[in-house]
Amino acid sequence: MKALRLLGSLWLLLLTPWLAQAQVVTAQPTFFQDNTPVTLTFDASQGNAALANFTGPVYIWTGVITNLSTSPSDWKYVKSPSFGTADPAALMTRDATNPNLYRITFTPRTFYGVPATEQMLKLAMIFKNADGSTVGRGPNGSDIFVDVFQGGLGARIVTPAAGGATQVVAPGATVNVTGEASTAAQLTFRLNGTQVAQQASATTLSTPVTLTQAGRNVVRFTAVSGTTTVSDSLIVLVRPTVNVAALPAGAKKDGITYLNGGTSVILSLTAPNKQFVYVLGEFNNWQQTSAGFMNRTADTDAANGRWWVQINGLTPGQEYAYQYEIDGALRVADPYCEKVLDPSNDRFIPAITYPNLRAYPAGTTGIVSVLQTNQTPYQWQVNNFQKPARTDLVVYELHLRDFIARHDYQTLRDTLGYLQRLGVNCIELMPVNEFEGNDSWGYNPSFYFAPDKYYGTKDALKNFIDEAHRRGMAVVLDMVLNHSCGQSPMVQMYFDNGNPSTTSPWFNRTATHPYNVCYDFNHESPFTKYFSKQVMTFWLQEYRIDGYRFDLSKGFTQFNSGSNEALMAAYDQSRINIWLDYYNHLVSVSPTLYPILEHFADNSEETVLANAGLMIWGNSNGPYNEASMGYNTNSNFSSGYFGARNWQFPHLVTYMESHDEERTMYKNITFGNQAGAPAYDVRNQATALARQEAAAAFFFTVPGPKMVWQFGEVGYDVDINFNGRTGQKPIRWNYYQEANRRKLFNVYRELIALRKTQPVFKTGTFTQQVGGATKSIHLTDPNLSVTVIGNFDVVAQPINPEFQRTGKWYNYLTGDSITVANATAPLTLQPGQYAVYTSRLIKKSTVLGTKARATDALRLTAAPNPSSTTALLHYELTAPATVTVTVQNLLGSTLRTIKVGTRQATGQHELNLPVRDLANGVYLIRLNAGPLTQTTRLVVQH
Repeated sequence: MKALRLLGSLWLLLLTPWLAQAQVVTAQPTFFQDNTPVTLTFDASQGNAALANFTGPVYIWTGVITNLSTSPSDWKYVKSPSFGTADPAALMTRDATNPNLYRITFTPRTFYGVPATEQMLKLAMIFKNADGSTVGRGPNGSDIFVDVFQGGLGARIVTPAAGGATQVVAPGATVNVTGEASTAAQLTFRLNGTQVAQQASATTLSTPVTLTQAGRNVVRFTAVSGTTTVSDSLIVLVRPTVNVAALPAGAKKDGITYLNGGTSVILSLTAPNKQFVYVLGEFNNWQQTSAGFMNRTADTDAANGRWWVQINGLTPGQEYAYQYEIDGALRVADPYCEKVLDPSNDRFIPAITYPNLRAYPAGTTGIVSVLQTNQTPYQWQVNNFQKPARTDLVVYELHLRDFIARHDYQTLRDTLGYLQRLGVNCIELMPVNEFEGNDSWGYNPSFYFAPDKYYGTKDALKNFIDEAHRRGMAVVLDMVLNHSCGQSPMVQMYFDNGNPSTTSPWFNRTATHPYNVCYDFNHESPFTKYFSKQVMTFWLQEYRIDGYRFDLSKGFTQFNSGSNEALMAAYDQSRINIWLDYYNHLVSVSPTLYPILEHFADNSEETVLANAGLMIWGNSNGPYNEASMGYNTNSNFSSGYFGARNWQFPHLVTYMESHDEERTMYKNITFGNQAGAPAYDVRNQATALARQEAAAAFFFTVPGPKMVWQFGEVGYDVDINFNGRTGQKPIRWNYYQEANRRKLFNVYRELIALRKTQPVFKTGTFTQQVGGATKSIHLTDPNLSVTVIGNFDVVAQPINPEFQRTGKWYNYLTGDSITVANATAPLTLQPGQYAVYTSRLIKKSTVLGTKARATDALRLTAAPNPSSTTALLHYELTAPATVTVTVQNLLGSTLRTIKVGTRQATGQHELNLPVRDLANGVYLIRLNAGPLTQTTRLVVQH
């Protein structure tokens, strides 16, 4: 289950105004001024309805738009000090008879504390629960604005809620209109210039208006007092009759079909049981036009639910923003578009991350979709990528925000050299399709075909994948199809009182399982099946990804387990059927993909799925961490081996850490066993890191695919709850410079290399005795035997190594050897001691493909690190040598070579390395001294 950081800071909430807002918040009196009391009534069932039927206290989060605001959404004088806490002064009073109505009364200027010299124009607001995790907004997730009356004579149409929005009605419809004036005046309603009602010396006038004229109609309310005339208007559009027509041949069933020539597109939207749909966009000035009125198909299998229209007259290569307006009441972006513009969050995306991001268009509100004809296609450099075998797979899970400071694909591309040196051959990216806000883990998805711009452009993502493939590394995307969140157009189109309506083609009104967040997909619905398969196909084909890690795959069921977690995890044939159907689709698109499920169901169910070809996440965090902390009651590693689960194939993706688990090093240094202290204290950093090495020895030597969480290879030790569970975490590239952490990295690297190059890890026999404080693993094939032994206790312990034969054995990680006369003679292991023995000598340099004698003996360091102008290199020669320093980027390109002119003597030396002219980034500093070489990492940051 994923905890969501849906709200980070105030700027995530400052959305642009929605025109038709009055049904969400009403003001009494209508013409209140800055120095007179006003009562605001919030209807929680309207707008985004997130607080509909909410039972806890509701608070207003509010500010003011003044004459000094820099934009229509520039809030000032925000009332409450902290969004995440309850402010008693902002508490709303729930209505005694209607629990969705909330009221608050105050005098604006004193309530907000606005100086008398500043003009108050609008009250800006949203509504929230105490901690801000649930927020009531206007339609499309917008802020809500209420005008402050500036005095004099005022006139306003109060029914229907106008606010400048267009009302759309059927021919012959009657609309009841009411207008109010601030003082008694002669009041008049006119329809298209013709008077329909008038009353002298009144403050209120109501009348029915019948609409017969096709197209645009103007209802105008006028108040006249002496020589002063003021008015308000309402636009009413009489829509055409819906045309039933088949989708043109060659058009996509959903989304955008680009037609030859670059001047036309066909747009298609699935929206069953809706009355009519307009396409509004920059190509028609956001107006409801007959050319933008969509046709409806007569597809009986889709409940007459597909709408389409052809848009002509486009300029080839130009970006156009557009939305669908449904039943004249709701505007949404295209669920299938490949780019969206977000008025709230795009402005916080750095230009270096997404260059030349176009501005949000004028004329509409809410998230808009983007189309662009004649796009220049990405030129792939790798067209014959061969995916690593599943048995060799070493997956590196990472989150761009917390892995690299610039959180962009270009910088991630530049780190591939580091990951390649580690031995990683598959990168798993946490969700990168559009999610809500910018600062998020990504498990709050809203648009499934659009890469989130916070991480860069779509071509930058493709370039990253291309480069990974060039290096032999696969790329897997974390895909969230259990649920979708409130920005999703598919959620918004069918929403009622805070939940999806019973008529939603895609979503359950109430989730069928206890782990759900946001809104639960119904994967037995043909609409959901079609949509999900389109998503799965898209990324495999358009971005050439190599597979998926499907989030919360156990939730893909209509069996209702309520809040019973055990019942949800029980064998579920309907869920198996859903996943086998999706798997068959996946392999029809990409036969060799990696289909990884975060399932955590009963082993009987996972066995069926694994034997069918699906890969299953295997969470071994608990036992490995218990052992590394020095506690052995729950430290049995056996479940990390697919054979222990009686599976036919090695389809268990085992991990000691993931984004969802506490970092093992953090628990070591915080909760580690101190029973052996002071001589042996697990909470000592060096000891804790050494125990991580021991855990790695019993992790990478187990057959089957493995996964590493980012920076686990250097002992990342920041609490998962630092800055909130899903909040930003410190980025620790500097860990690689620390000797004990670098040693852990090297142990990871060398074990990964061993398992990838030696067939015994794929075809040999495997046994394990991993339930107690001392543990052992044995692998054997005709060419190699491997024995792994370790003591996870905090005191010395004997172990029977059960070597497969007598004779000479080689400690793979240290290079030492022992001669075994008695294969079962006990050995005494010190606390935390471990060894990986091989029956024949396997040199690490041979395994790693390294020709130079890499060493740490030169003690090379660079300071300061990061550096902006000059870095001082410090190193130590063990013998006289000629020294050469090279600077390379992470792609392996040499940027600079410095040769020291004279042969240097034994001892310590320093060398200045200018970096002022290097771009910001990560560089490899390699020092060669005779037969020795050492590399360190330098971050350049100006």
